Amino acid sequence: MPIAIHHALRTSERATHFIGRFRTAPRLRTGCQPGFAVLRQAGSLSYVEWNDGPAMLSVKDIVVMQIDCVSRWHLEPVDNPYALDGVVASLFATACQQHQFNYLLWHEEDIARSREVTDAKIAEVKRNIDRFNQARNDWIEKIDDWITANLEENSIQCVDGAKLNTETPGSAMDRLSIMALRIYHLDEQLARQDIDQQHLEKVNMRLAICRLQQKDLAKSLEELLVDIYSGVKRHRTYRQMKMYNDPTLNPYLYGSGKE
Repeated sequence: MPIAIHHALRTSERATHFIGRFRTAPRLRTGCQPGFAVLRQAGSLSYVEWNDGPAMLSVKDIVVMQIDCVSRWHLEPVDNPYALDGVVASLFATACQQHQFNYLLWHEEDIARSREVTDAKIAEVKRNIDRFNQARNDWIEKIDDWITANLEENSIQCVDGAKLNTETPGSAMDRLSIMALRIYHLDEQLARQDIDQQHLEKVNMRLAICRLQQKDLAKSLEELLVDIYSGVKRHRTYRQMKMYNDPTLNPYLYGSGKE
């Protein structure tokens, strides 16, 4: 496959260079093939790129979307503005759909911990939690499936010896989604009128930690996507295989009709 060495970068700069706002790689000289690859040399990253490369996802945009949606959904109905005519096709729309179920799950879990609701309400909420958690995990897999399909569409192959990461991009986006929710609800605490200085200090300390974790996780996800799209790391969807909602696997469900 003919390639052209386009740029050489230090390893620490790779995410900034590769990850763009759904942009495609710039066109290089005639005869180049779709995609891009990476060669490692003595502590640096030699960047090899050719024309019409795959659109790369901006992790920063995902984080901003998650933060904005949490704020908006507290005022408006939960929706997915990135789905075209109701069809969830893009990775951005898929990540937003997954984020929705974390949002719904978070608020059902708040209700479940209240001592002021009836047992009947708790039973209803518990079933909602199971349903939303199942959907949350299903959409983590859909994020990873989207990336798998995109890699195949762009003929991106792994280099020899490419290793798997312990966490998939979908799982990392799920963690960023939960972090956006946690930061929003911690920030809400600062507006309460019934708290003392000690509570404020505790909340501010947790907010600082959460924002640092959010920043670190986003950077790590950027680096993982770079490695995956450059073939340095392999990508695979790991199925959650949840059993509790499957009537053929949960003994309390498949045995409920037996005497």
